[in-house]
Amino acid sequence: MAEAAGARLADPDVEARLGRLDELLEGIESAPGPTTRSATEAVALLTEVYGEALARVLDHADEQLAESLAEDELLAHLMVLHDIHPEPAERRAARAVERLRPAVQERGGDVEWAGVEGQVARVRLTTGGGCGSGCGGGGSEVTDAVRAAVLAVAPELTAVEPVTETAPAFVPLTTLTHRGAP
Repeated sequence: MAEAAGARLADPDVEARLGRLDELLEGIESAPGPTTRSATEAVALLTEVYGEALARVLDHADEQLAESLAEDELLAHLMVLHDIHPEPAERRAARAVERLRPAVQERGGDVEWAGVEGQVARVRLTTGGGCGSGCGGGGSEVTDAVRAAVLAVAPELTAVEPVTETAPAFVPLTTLTHRGAP
């Protein structure tokens, strides 16, 4: 399992290790006793120290380097975890929606960033057939994917909700220009 000195992990290897780490932590947390508390505390302290180290790296980085670091998916997630990401949550969430847009369009729908109200992200979402987010399973799958992507990069936001836009009711022009006799 150990890697050669200086060897880098590919993204799938990082994801596999994070998955295994989650499994191990769940196992530790479910075991009773003082050893469990000590192990959990050790992991929390180690995480805190590594977060401080990452924050110090950002303190020394110029704007261009900070942006470059924030573009790396793993580093971006760690910066979010430690609440030190250099970009505001709204910008990160908007970028996540834009990254999903081509995949949604391939399915015949569309998704657009509509902004933030309070702590709630807003998106305009249409699914195949132009039926909006209320259509069958496909719409809810897209909505769930957008919600997961946005909250993964901006957990400071509390929810992701579709913007519902209603078209104005059709009123024939003749009813506005001609009045019936009293």
